[in-house]
Amino acid sequence: MEQSQPKNYLIESILVTIFCCLPFGIAGIVFATQVNSKFAAGDYEGAVKASQDAKKWMKWGLISGIIVAVLYFVFIFAMGGMALMGLGSQM
Repeated sequence: MEQSQPKNYLIESILVTIFCCLPFGIAGIVFATQVNSKFAAGDYEGAVKASQDAKKWMKWGLISGIIVAVLYFVFIFAMGGMALMGLGSQM
């Protein structure tokens, strides 16, 4: 029975690195690049483990990027609200 190659999550990890979270994205890229080489060497279990690790780091990078973006926008809107309240009290 021939085993199919596990998904390597390389594209997703690269996008997470560029747009969300550099450290987690780099970890995802490292594990994603190991999937193909381990599968080609016949280490199917190692390729599956590397695929799972790449997916894990990619997800954590995406989640942390979303959290940082939400906190950033909350901060910006809070600062804008405080500026408007300060401006309104001076009139």
